[in-house]
Amino acid sequence: MQYFVVMIDYGRRGREAIVDPEITRREVISRVTSGEYQNISFIHEVVESSVEDVTEAILSEAALPQIPSDDLDLKAIRLDHARDLRKHERT
Repeated sequence: MQYFVVMIDYGRRGREAIVDPEITRREVISRVTSGEYQNISFIHEVVESSVEDVTEAILSEAALPQIPSDDLDLKAIRLDHARDLRKHERT
């Protein structure tokens, strides 16, 4: 049997271990990427009677691609923001 244990740290409110034998590695990565799993203390993969810490591997696989800042059109962003402000002004 293989399953993952995802430990979520809620600070003062405590910690929660999410253990679901039906969840796959791909689903864990998907939940980390989507933000469903946040403040992760660790992720362990349990196979039969062995436990492996796979936190770094899963977090690196779930990392969103970084967009270089030189690709951003800052002038267009400012113009869009100004337009949105005008659109939502109260008259």
